[in-house]
Amino acid sequence: MMETVLSRSLRLMFSSSVAVGLGLASQAALAQEATAPMQRVEITGSAIKRIDAETAVPVTVLKMDDLKKQGVTTIEQVMSNLAISQSQQGTSQVVGLGTGGASFADLRGIGANKTLVLLNGRRLANNAFDSSAPDLNMIPFAALDHVEVLRDGASSLYGSDAVGGVINFITKKDFQGGVATVGYDQPKQAGGVSKSINVAFGKGDLANDGWNIYGIIDHQEQKSINGLQRDYNRRYPGGLSSSTSPANYYQDGASANPLGGNCSSGTNLVAGKGNSCQMTTSSFVDYIPQSDRTTGLLKGTLRLNADHELGFEYMSSESKITSQIAPVPYGGLIQNRTRPDGSLNPYYPGNGNFAPNIPLSPTFDDGLGGSTAQPGFVHVKWRDLENGARADNNINKQQRLITSLEGTLSGWDYKSAFSYNENKVSEYLRGYSDGGIITTGVLNGVINPYGPQSAAGSALIASAALDGNVQNAKGSTTGLDFSASRELGDWLHAGRAAAIAVGTEARHEKFLSAANPEYAAKVVASTGIDPNTRNEGSRSVYAAYTELQVPLLATLDVTGSLRYDKYSDFGSTTNPKLSFLWKPTKALLVRGSFSTGFRAPSLYEIHSAQSYTNSATYDDPVNCPGGKVVGGKSSAANCEQQFQVLTGGNANLNPEKSKNATLGFVIEPINNLTLGADLWAIELKHQISSLSQDDVFADPATYGAIYHRTAAGDLATDGSQCPNPLTCGYVDLRTQNLGGVKTNGVDLSAQYRTRTSAYGAYSFQLNSTYVHKYEYQNSEGGQWHQNVGIYSGTGPIFRWQNTATLNWTLANWGAGLTAHHKTGYSDQDQGDGVERHVASYSTFDTYLSYTMKKGLGITAGLRNLTDRAPPLSLQTQTFQAGYDPRYADVTGRTVYVRASYSF
Repeated sequence: MMETVLSRSLRLMFSSSVAVGLGLASQAALAQEATAPMQRVEITGSAIKRIDAETAVPVTVLKMDDLKKQGVTTIEQVMSNLAISQSQQGTSQVVGLGTGGASFADLRGIGANKTLVLLNGRRLANNAFDSSAPDLNMIPFAALDHVEVLRDGASSLYGSDAVGGVINFITKKDFQGGVATVGYDQPKQAGGVSKSINVAFGKGDLANDGWNIYGIIDHQEQKSINGLQRDYNRRYPGGLSSSTSPANYYQDGASANPLGGNCSSGTNLVAGKGNSCQMTTSSFVDYIPQSDRTTGLLKGTLRLNADHELGFEYMSSESKITSQIAPVPYGGLIQNRTRPDGSLNPYYPGNGNFAPNIPLSPTFDDGLGGSTAQPGFVHVKWRDLENGARADNNINKQQRLITSLEGTLSGWDYKSAFSYNENKVSEYLRGYSDGGIITTGVLNGVINPYGPQSAAGSALIASAALDGNVQNAKGSTTGLDFSASRELGDWLHAGRAAAIAVGTEARHEKFLSAANPEYAAKVVASTGIDPNTRNEGSRSVYAAYTELQVPLLATLDVTGSLRYDKYSDFGSTTNPKLSFLWKPTKALLVRGSFSTGFRAPSLYEIHSAQSYTNSATYDDPVNCPGGKVVGGKSSAANCEQQFQVLTGGNANLNPEKSKNATLGFVIEPINNLTLGADLWAIELKHQISSLSQDDVFADPATYGAIYHRTAAGDLATDGSQCPNPLTCGYVDLRTQNLGGVKTNGVDLSAQYRTRTSAYGAYSFQLNSTYVHKYEYQNSEGGQWHQNVGIYSGTGPIFRWQNTATLNWTLANWGAGLTAHHKTGYSDQDQGDGVERHVASYSTFDTYLSYTMKKGLGITAGLRNLTDRAPPLSLQTQTFQAGYDPRYADVTGRTVYVRASYSF
């Protein structure tokens, strides 16, 4: 039924727009030239066009020209200039985590799926791998004019995912002439060189010619920084794994390594439990992945007459992200004492190769549940160094088509558009190996897991090498929107007219993410990707909204808005918002708002297929509490291991609901000085997420119901053991409604400008966010966990974040200094009773520029002027060790040069 209603709505809106467009075009030749009134503009956070840009909601504006001078070249770096950003996923998290290289925005830290990202006021397609949010890497950086950030909930205007705020990336409306820009970034230390080039060209004067068309192509290359080009992973043994080379072997509770007692003589090995060793894998891991991005934007505007414009916009982006991690680990191998022909396996411990340093039973059962015990088996944990490091190559493509019609009709400012957004992601693997071939080779004595290979062993390992496509995803959003606003008259004789806006939107979302079954089946032991993975879903959404602004007094405006959303799979919801703007004096502005929000579960959260994957490294809290194995259990299988966790969607999810409130003050105590403070609070119910592994493994009593052990009471340590119920013990971490989130704080801002005739103009700007409270629950009605300044769950929430900028201009010259600061926090709990602190992180950037009005412009600068090293962190959420790549930049001091030429 909903599909039919949506289809009719789409057809009606589309046909109406076309009819209006054709009618206006036929009247264009007869249109009379009129004196143009002062232009009204639409500001992010309101649907009412207005002359005065001040609104009752707090909006931060970032000018791209300023950011580019500061050496900013990516949208991720733009986010670092936002004090309210608490993002936890950037491009570097692709390393080992299979994110597709996506980078997400996360305002207030309540989740990337609750920050709405717009391009020119309209939605982008969400990242196809998880459908949670748009990938920031797909936005055409070089084409942007400015960024408007709404620091308030806006579900009543934009829809369900605008709970935490809205980021609107805005390109130039029209552009004439041409400009070419090249950039080069050279870090002080090895690795991380980046290059960029973009060319833009436009023709047509919209005001005089009645049309404009322009295009821009932007290409960026970022070289990787690998695990040997910085020494932060040597701060402690990082990425510890019991899958080693030479291999660890064990029976029952005893484990050993041929180098046991002298593990340091091996490569990347340290002592493990008993006579075993562990491998430090962090030196294999990229700090920053290699990336290549190309983005193109074509935009045209045709003025049909003095009041109406027809627009066209097409964007195409491609991002290639390549990352490297340690060679393939095999944690579930079994080695036979004899070969199939009955001869002794020369690689079995004690068969002439080396004396076993633990007692071995000659009749040890393989543990696979056979009716007859097969004598002479050991369990083996080995790493395939022969095939080299693993690499993950993600190709992310996005395209977007917008056709729009906007203008003024019968006193109404209107806009309408048809939009199509599509995102495709493909993941390719290198350096992986066929688990079936490796398993058989070790079992039958062809592969030597403890030392040099024979010719036959090397040939078999080489034959097992697998490069291929492991999974692909596609998501798309098709929609129509229409909105209009106008003044209604000065109802209450306040000296200003009331204004109203109305709008409607219809869209259809769908996505498909599927594994390549043949290839995925061969690498499941090391990827955890279920070969049968197929995540698929679709939905239709229809919405209508209205906004009414009423001046009650000469100094006081009140605005109310209301939005109705209907989902084909989650019913309907209505969300209001009430805000006010009070200006008792010219030097003081007071504003505030209250609203409710609603977010339906994403298609991925509902339809994602179940799959098994590795956890971080933990002790089994039942079989190895406190790092001490219990009687009858193997230390090698229960202590300092990566266990299998089940992830996937949940069709029984409930929607998230929220409440937002703000109260702000802006004062101008002296000329050219503006100070602002905006108090904010968000309360979220029924949060949709997955439980933190740290919380689950730290408290097995509370979370006992999600542990699904084998009949022997064990958890699996290798992907090949699942989903076989005899061998697959796992922890259920599928998506669920976890409970509530409560957070509040204050945004502070300051801006000062002054101009001198002899020494030029100066400007200072400060944006700062202080989080007073952030607490969350892991279950409905459960315990509240504190997160401000504390690594809890998947990371910390920073108490203070600040960005301060000082700029100077004189004639063609310019210079600037920017400071970024994050406060420190209590580090991730390591389970040893020791509380550790991650230091605060401050960096400074500076630049000098020379720009001619037409012709050449040059900017040279330094990022991280003091070469500040990332603070030490023992976090295990990411594959990089020694620091946290989500919050600190490993690149170090970097010289950059930008040169542009206008023609």
